[in-house]
Amino acid sequence: MKIICIGRNYTEHIEELENEKPEEPVVFLKPDTAILLKRQPFFIPDFSEDVHHEVEVLVKINRIGKYIDKKFAHKYYDEIGLGIDFTARDLQAKLKAKGLPWEKAKSFDGAAVVGQWISKNEFENINDITFSLKKNNTIVQKGNTSHMLWKIDELIEYISKYFTLKIGDIIFTGTPAGVGKVQANDKLVGFIEERQLFSITVK
Repeated sequence: MKIICIGRNYTEHIEELENEKPEEPVVFLKPDTAILLKRQPFFIPDFSEDVHHEVEVLVKINRIGKYIDKKFAHKYYDEIGLGIDFTARDLQAKLKAKGLPWEKAKSFDGAAVVGQWISKNEFENINDITFSLKKNNTIVQKGNTSHMLWKIDELIEYISKYFTLKIGDIIFTGTPAGVGKVQANDKLVGFIEERQLFSITVK
């Protein structure tokens, strides 16, 4: 099982970090050890003083696929979820400045929150799903999948050119604007529409 993450998939998030708009999806991976264990708090790692939350819609792959055409991509997932891509922003900035990979800033233990899953059949249109993140009861991120630069089926087509997708693989589809620093004792709660899919405490 692997975690495939998409960066820079929402224009406002690209702008808030002063990044360039990509010509094609930005892809990076997290190992399965990055998944935060259920009912466990998120511990801020000692190598960072600026860890950011990035709430994202998730897709779970349900069959093996390679070179998947966009028109068939919908057959490769049944469930939609919500999670957090935690990012050590200070470490990431240092790595980017040296032209080095981001993995130490993105893929450390606990850096991937995976919430509950919902059947995609519960949504009239997966390209029009509202999702949000509350920090200490205040909404800090809110997005809609209609604002993705590359929609879910397009991402599956693109990713499968490079990586064989296997049962249980998870795609993090990108974060909207509003990313920010987490601190000890913060409570982070994620929602798709009005449905709570995860709740975690920061330590």
